[in-house]
Amino acid sequence: MNKVVRFYLPRGGAALAALLLVLAGCGQGDTARDDTPPGMVWISGGTFTMGSEARDARFDERPKHEVEVGDFWMDETEVTNAQFRAFVEATGYLTTAEIPPKLEDIMAQLPPGTPPVPEDVLVPGSLLFTPTTGPVALNNVGAWWRWEPDTSWREPDGPGSSIDGKDKHPVVHVSFFDAEAYAKWAGKRLPTEAEWEYAALGGHDTVAYAWGDDPISDYTVRANIFQGQFPYDNIGTDGYVASAPVRSFEPNGYGLYDISGNVWEWCSDWYRPDYFQTLLDQGTSKNPKGPADSYDPQEPNVPKRIQRGGSFLCHVSYCASYRLTARGKSSPDSSHDHTGFRCVTTKKLWKARGPVSE
Repeated sequence: MNKVVRFYLPRGGAALAALLLVLAGCGQGDTARDDTPPGMVWISGGTFTMGSEARDARFDERPKHEVEVGDFWMDETEVTNAQFRAFVEATGYLTTAEIPPKLEDIMAQLPPGTPPVPEDVLVPGSLLFTPTTGPVALNNVGAWWRWEPDTSWREPDGPGSSIDGKDKHPVVHVSFFDAEAYAKWAGKRLPTEAEWEYAALGGHDTVAYAWGDDPISDYTVRANIFQGQFPYDNIGTDGYVASAPVRSFEPNGYGLYDISGNVWEWCSDWYRPDYFQTLLDQGTSKNPKGPADSYDPQEPNVPKRIQRGGSFLCHVSYCASYRLTARGKSSPDSSHDHTGFRCVTTKKLWKARGPVSE
């Protein structure tokens, strides 16, 4: 019986390059595997150049270095509200945003000598983006982020909101711990940063975005990002001012949706800005899993995990983190309305999964 193999080609000149990769056996490879878990795509391992030295690359994306990763499956999309609901209903799990934070955990992330925060603010909640009324300094993120009590994946826009009718939207307000718990339940795990970037490239060794190298503008719809004047005027050219349903935009060369934009995606690695330099010094790195610990000179008391892919809040004038090499970072207990995740698995991990799975 003949098998149908789907090839996902980026727009523009990148399409021909992706097709040539497939014909040469260097693309997605074994795309028609009978054992592929539902909703995932097979990524044949290989060696690639990780990081960037482009003009718009930030310090922690440098230097470029050679990395080898093994075979794995990756979710086609970010984990959706419907998928996360199934996990919660099966396990009774409560997310970080639904549990009152502990004073000692908060104080551990603040500079020594900081007065204790009032106990009446130690309530369940999460961070919400709030547009400003006009232009503000872009080095003050507090101008557009607010802590909102009783906000979680169930009430993503604040108390009284809901996810009714949003089953296909990516789940948000999930911490690293929440994403990790879901992945374990589903017989999967979070991707390493190297796996994420390798898959995001869609079969290319170097490409700037999920759709290729063509730059994006406020009037070019290629992904769910912020269009207009950040952070106060999102004109919504792409049709959305917050998250979009998964599969709303074209996939990359491996058939992965929303690799650029929509919501940030947790990875398993700790964050250090100099990590890529240590990898370069070691030659070709095989399946790197990140540094042993975290350090961010901007917030030295706050350990952070890697996030990738950018979100609907990314704009060329601010972070432009829909670039495939852009690195995000956040404390593992934090949650926002623009942060979600997708999972990976391997043959061994999928075979060993427990009785409760998707």
